[in-house]
Amino acid sequence: MNLLLDTQVALWAITDNPKLSQKARDLIQSPKTSVWVSVANIWEIAIKHALGRGGMPVSSQDALRYFQESDYRLLPVEAEHAVAVEELPMHHQDPFDRILVAQALVEPMRLMTHDSLVALYSDTIIKV
Repeated sequence: MNLLLDTQVALWAITDNPKLSQKARDLIQSPKTSVWVSVANIWEIAIKHALGRGGMPVSSQDALRYFQESDYRLLPVEAEHAVAVEELPMHHQDPFDRILVAQALVEPMRLMTHDSLVALYSDTIIKV
């Protein structure tokens, strides 16, 4: 399975946060799973860390290093991902979450999130 992590889940995974459920840990650690993070995740971390808000426990540079050390694959933001955002219903206003949903639907991948609003976009989204 190709599993794209939303930013909060990705941060919980690399910081071994107890908020990450056992179900999520099992899926992320499964040998059948290829774990992906998006350039949008790195961008969101960079912006929120620089602003000193959003509960960013690490800088974008550290997050990227941790993602690479964990063998997570990096998904670039492509033009077709950006175009797909326009077709999404307005369940959620956060541009980072919307691009992650679009990426997951275009690729296709399973998006793992803790956000109930993000989970409204598709039954392929895994809510943890």
